Amino acid sequence: MSDEVQIDQEVFDRLVAEGKSERIARAKAKAASVRKARAAEGVALGPRPAEQAATALEEFRSSQGGGGGVATKTAAPADAGGAAGGRLTPDQRAARVAASLGNGGGESASMGVPAASDHTHRLLALVPPAGIQQVQSKQMDKVYTWPHLLLVEFVALLAVGSLLLVMSFFLDAPLGSLANPNEVPAINKAPWYFMGLQELLRYFHPMVAGVTLPGVALVLLMAAPYVDKNPSARPENRKVANLAFTFFLTFWGILVIIGSFLRGAGYEWVWPWVQGLGFTL
Repeated sequence: MSDEVQIDQEVFDRLVAEGKSERIARAKAKAASVRKARAAEGVALGPRPAEQAATALEEFRSSQGGGGGVATKTAAPADAGGAAGGRLTPDQRAARVAASLGNGGGESASMGVPAASDHTHRLLALVPPAGIQQVQSKQMDKVYTWPHLLLVEFVALLAVGSLLLVMSFFLDAPLGSLANPNEVPAINKAPWYFMGLQELLRYFHPMVAGVTLPGVALVLLMAAPYVDKNPSARPENRKVANLAFTFFLTFWGILVIIGSFLRGAGYEWVWPWVQGLGFTL
């Protein structure tokens, strides 16, 4: 037989017609050609007789130096006189291998010997890594509350508390005298955190400035989580929310600055370089 095995064209055509790939069909066709060639030479195909299997095993043991191999740990049969712990002697192993090969390979799987088969080719299935484990290509912008968030908030609390403590030493902010309805002060202003509302009263009706506009602002704040459902906390991913909040702070800050520094007696408009700052604590 030459080194290049000729394929069985009939088997190859039949497998291709059944939808098999050419590589599988070619391999099986070569195996069929080899089986036909061995059958023509009179070589038996199938399990060896028990005598031939025992002889081959004895030759293998002799070539390994008198059977000094490692014994296979397996459960001993009920009628076997093996050693303690279920370990078989070399003679018992040889007898069981011979018996399994003699009865068609029925016990070959339990002895660790592959059963005889007409097929000599096996297929290996490759599983991609994505099917075993999932790897996230982008890290989520989430952190733990402790220590990442609470630590930053604690540092901010210390900074603001220290600033207020230092300002309390240098700024005199008395409560003033009791209110007298017979004496109206020249400049009557609300605290700075209500100065925006007082400035709105200068332009709109009290119902609009004190109820309608603040009510609309509160409704918009409550509706914000339902309108903007972006879960990201990164500023670059929340451009709409940042723009809206920046616009609100700018608008309210301008009202507070005007009411605090540019309103004088009678809550009239004054220029700082003409009449000075109309600001009182």
